[in-house]
Amino acid sequence: MEVEEDEYRRKERIALLIIVVVASVAVAALLVAFSYYCYIRNRVSKRRSNLQRADNEDKGGFQNLQVAAEKGLQVFTFKQLHSATGGFSKSNVVGHGGFGLVYRGVLNDGRKVAVKFMDQAGKQGEEEFKVEVELLSRLRSPYLLALIGYCSDNNHKLLVYEFMANGGLQVHLYPASSDNPISLKLDWETRLGIALEAAKGLEYLHEHVSPPVIHRDFKSSNILLDINFHAKVSDFGLAKLGSEKVGGHVSTRVLGTQGYVAPEYALTGHLTTKSDVYSYGVVLLELLTGRVPVDMKRPSGEGVLVSWALPRLTDRDKVVEIMDPALEGQYSMKEVIQVAAIAAMCVQPEADYRPLMADVVQSLVPLVKTHRSTSKVGSCSSFQVTKSPTAHEFGKASV
Repeated sequence: MEVEEDEYRRKERIALLIIVVVASVAVAALLVAFSYYCYIRNRVSKRRSNLQRADNEDKGGFQNLQVAAEKGLQVFTFKQLHSATGGFSKSNVVGHGGFGLVYRGVLNDGRKVAVKFMDQAGKQGEEEFKVEVELLSRLRSPYLLALIGYCSDNNHKLLVYEFMANGGLQVHLYPASSDNPISLKLDWETRLGIALEAAKGLEYLHEHVSPPVIHRDFKSSNILLDINFHAKVSDFGLAKLGSEKVGGHVSTRVLGTQGYVAPEYALTGHLTTKSDVYSYGVVLLELLTGRVPVDMKRPSGEGVLVSWALPRLTDRDKVVEIMDPALEGQYSMKEVIQVAAIAAMCVQPEADYRPLMADVVQSLVPLVKTHRSTSKVGSCSSFQVTKSPTAHEFGKASV
């Protein structure tokens, strides 16, 4: 009996041991499975977070993009804008871009407006619409194109701006390549005024908004001119909020227009306010030379405006070679040298060597003021410019 009892107890212990081992293995398996589940869930969560962050970056960094009736903005119906533009008549088309056509229009109260009809097929156009409404509803500067209102009706996305009678700057700089009937030759005084007012527009975005706003697509076609050729910066669809840290940057995919994009942004995707400064420098070169930023039809070495002009900008004997023939020599070489020096600083390859837009404005204000006072003394015509100085005066001209 004792032998049988011992055998029974031994089998009982073995059975108990097996149960414990199996239970332990089962618990371990459950723990492994749970850990793997948590690992996978964490990875998926991080991936979604990264995708959302990247999406927000591509949308310009704006977090509150709800299209609503902001203070000061008018909400239009599609029917109202259809009527204002003559049924979106081709004869009223005044511009076009990657996101749609721009029409001339007249509202019921008699106000002239420009209506941008966003391309419904483009996702980027949808984002441009949201960014412009959200951004321009809170920006107030006489040097930025004013947004009057918008329409988001039956999947139609339209933006309504103040009307600028003389269109884009590029129309007047390159009349030979434009069939626009409003193109006029710009004299030196007008070009100086445009340079200053455009600089003030960028200065406002960089220095008077927190966090700063980086335009990201500053170019001559986005500088619009009113009936008196006063300039305003327009087209904020690619704008992005910048870093508030000193020397900081934001990383984003490279967008912009060939010939205007800063080299460090093109290479790394690192965007700062100095990226806009580079683009502004290119526009200054356009005002000086009357040349487009990239023209590979030109002779070897002259196809890229910055590369061709930069060595000549700081050479007093060669700077005259870059001047727009359309000016017919009607400018002060002292003023040209000063503007050329500003342009040279703005298009430096290294971003740290470029000035702030506030510095550019401070340099241009006395130059423009002096020119206008001299012009008024020299002639009763407000558009008369100072003639080129003598060789002696040229040698004394300071940068």
